[in-house]
Amino acid sequence: MFKIVAYGLMFLLCLIVTAKVRSPRLRTTFLLLVSYALYLTWSSWFFAVLLLSTLVNYVIGLWLRKRESRFALFAGVLFNLALLGSFKYLPPVAAALPFASLHNFSQLVLPLGISFWTFQAMSYLFDLYRGEELDPTFTEFALFMSFFPVAISGPICRMPDMLPQFRSQACTRWNDMAIGLRRIATGTLMMLLGRLLGQGILAGDGIASGFDSVKHWSGTDVWILAFGFGLQIFFDFAGYSHVAIGAARMLGVALPENFAHPFSSTTPSIFWTRWHMSLSFWIRDYVFLPLAVMRRELWWRNVMLVVAMLAFGVWHKASILFVIWGCYHGVLLLLHRQTQQLQARLNWYPQASVWGLLSWLATVSLVSLGWVFFRANSLAQTREMLSSVLSPATYSSHVLSGSLYVLVIGLAIAYGLVSLIAEVLDRHATHCGAEESNSSLITSVADYRWYWVIPLYAVTLLFVLLITLTQSGGTAQLMYRGF
Repeated sequence: MFKIVAYGLMFLLCLIVTAKVRSPRLRTTFLLLVSYALYLTWSSWFFAVLLLSTLVNYVIGLWLRKRESRFALFAGVLFNLALLGSFKYLPPVAAALPFASLHNFSQLVLPLGISFWTFQAMSYLFDLYRGEELDPTFTEFALFMSFFPVAISGPICRMPDMLPQFRSQACTRWNDMAIGLRRIATGTLMMLLGRLLGQGILAGDGIASGFDSVKHWSGTDVWILAFGFGLQIFFDFAGYSHVAIGAARMLGVALPENFAHPFSSTTPSIFWTRWHMSLSFWIRDYVFLPLAVMRRELWWRNVMLVVAMLAFGVWHKASILFVIWGCYHGVLLLLHRQTQQLQARLNWYPQASVWGLLSWLATVSLVSLGWVFFRANSLAQTREMLSSVLSPATYSSHVLSGSLYVLVIGLAIAYGLVSLIAEVLDRHATHCGAEESNSSLITSVADYRWYWVIPLYAVTLLFVLLITLTQSGGTAQLMYRGF
């Protein structure tokens, strides 16, 4: 509760400053002090690690700004990977090895957001090495590393996008305030829906208990858990991204988008341009493309594609299940490329409507099945669940409660309908902007949407809050905080 109050009060102060103060230096300094103060509420030890990373990366950046040195870049990347690995990958390794001298390292606690701001630091070094004209002051770089809307769980930002905004003399506009507030409201509801999926309508009947308490599953149980977990992590993480993007927008800073209707993707390639976009594009620009151009052979590019997705999995956690999850998606992307090449060779392009539907069903099914690797508690559990999927006899019954089936399917349908209605209303309002004489019912609904959307939102939010707050247990919000 203290952190919520602290964040709320500090955010209000930042709103006042960004709305009234035109001096970029004063605004940047104030936002940095607030970001540091809020990060200190989590742990002074976490803050010390963040400050160390900021200082070292800024010094290496000064080195790279003087001349494009491969050694400097190598030193910077090595430092960042060593820092990240020490906290993220060393503890589980130390706990698993039979050496008493290493057991103390197993107690290291992962600093909040280290995976995100470490990747931001490395992108800055890569951009400098590539010749980007970046000259941040230490205050600007420190704010880039610690800006409080994104310091915990992203989106992963890049200096070329952030530096001009830090130096802008424009005060926050009312339109930015309205957009930001709308995004925060949307994200808050989505995070609550993610928590509802984790808990279930009835206590102990959610996604969390389906993975953690049940020992045997039917084929339909596994599918509902796999798709339900994908929906849960989407609501939770995309919801947080909405809140972060909205809060920054209210402070006059535009952040990169992180999700763009991933469940409407018709291919694995499209999915990874819409899911966790800031990390997906980071892996593409700084891992896959530099490695892919090292050799001209097609097989090399294919292997590097799998390697890039392997890095995506290991970024989350250095465990066999996340390694498999990354490789699984690398193989999906590779198979999609092979399918495209086969279609081109055969000059076979089926009817778009039918092929699009089949491709969408296949993409959603395969991506959902991959969440089993992401969420399962062990390799043995993964084998058990996938065996159920491949056993037709198990589909005749189900172990999970009917309420979970209703919740997952109901929220999926509701999300699809809300997204479709919002798109239709936005498109109709834009189309009718030049046709003021149009007075159809849809036009009226679009023009006066906030008169009926706000009460509907309030009722929905209250209903979800009543369900989630009256239960004990379940799963915590902001699942990506653990990464």
